[in-house]
Amino acid sequence: MDFNIESRNNSTVIQIQAEKLDTHIAPALKSELVLVSGKGEKNIILDLKKCQYCDSSGLSAILVANRLCKNAGGVFVLCGLNEAVERLITISQLDTVLTITGTVEDAEKMIA
Repeated sequence: MDFNIESRNNSTVIQIQAEKLDTHIAPALKSELVLVSGKGEKNIILDLKKCQYCDSSGLSAILVANRLCKNAGGVFVLCGLNEAVERLITISQLDTVLTITGTVEDAEKMIA
């Protein structure tokens, strides 16, 4: 599995286990996000600390998660970004749209 999913008190944490969030992983991640959201989860934390690279399909999956949470009246938090992924998000100007923290713990505090 390319990601781990863990239900916490008031959120679901998805940790990407692969080094690349790209066309090989993004479609499965999108499907999983829709399933998690469909089960009534409105707060999702996406942890990218193991991720060294993200392409446009990865960004698309991130935006799907953000939209699903917003539509459900919840919160989507992205965390654990490395330099390359953070730079891509900044260049794409998604840092103005997304909630980003350093760690899962910081993300959980924002949702609590």
